[in-house]
Amino acid sequence: MLQDKSVEIERGREILEDAEWLWGWGTTSGKLRAERRADILIDMANMVRGRRFLEIGCGTGMFTRKISKKRADLAAVDISHDLLRKAKQEVDLPEVEFVQSDIEQMPFGDMTFDAVVGICVLHHLNMDAILPEVRRVLKKGGKIVFCEPNMMNPQLLIQKNVKPIKKIRILGETLDETAFFRWQLSHDLKRVGFADISIVPFDFLHPWTPPFMIPVVNKIGTLAEKMPIVKEIAGSLIITAFVK
Repeated sequence: MLQDKSVEIERGREILEDAEWLWGWGTTSGKLRAERRADILIDMANMVRGRRFLEIGCGTGMFTRKISKKRADLAAVDISHDLLRKAKQEVDLPEVEFVQSDIEQMPFGDMTFDAVVGICVLHHLNMDAILPEVRRVLKKGGKIVFCEPNMMNPQLLIQKNVKPIKKIRILGETLDETAFFRWQLSHDLKRVGFADISIVPFDFLHPWTPPFMIPVVNKIGTLAEKMPIVKEIAGSLIITAFVK
């Protein structure tokens, strides 16, 4: 749970040039993982023209660029001025508005958006503050769609909780960030008024998987995602819920 927002602002400045590599999106398998997540957002949030969407924690705009291909009305928010500057260079479309803002206090009116989406952002945030704010800006019947790290994954369980490991720069971590147990996150969402909550473990493709191993790992991963016990240690969670 993020306490010091200045940490994230400074981190954005430090990693600006190699952010996507540090976040695991720059490798061959990382790019495939990014495409899959973008497709999930587009599909599950029903990103079509005539609807309004909010992407929180847009960072360098990598996912903004991918999901904006649907030409839906999209606002993309991040707290880091440095990351947003790069995002604006990546995405120059009239349908996309970039906004620098603390996500706990966003400059949008109540019930503005049809859906709020994000990739690997909630685990940087104070959930007690962010969830009511996300709910506030959603229209009645509005939906959230997020992809976040799964604390049940053995690597992430260590990576997110052992401080000496979190300090290794190549992992792209800050000391405040975490991952989620899905039952805990479901409880948090219910508490602030979300309903029809679905949190599903997915993805066994590691960002550093060698290219020649990707087809095999994907086949194994597809099977593992369907196995009741094994799927619990997948690397990520797909989170959806609605405002009634």
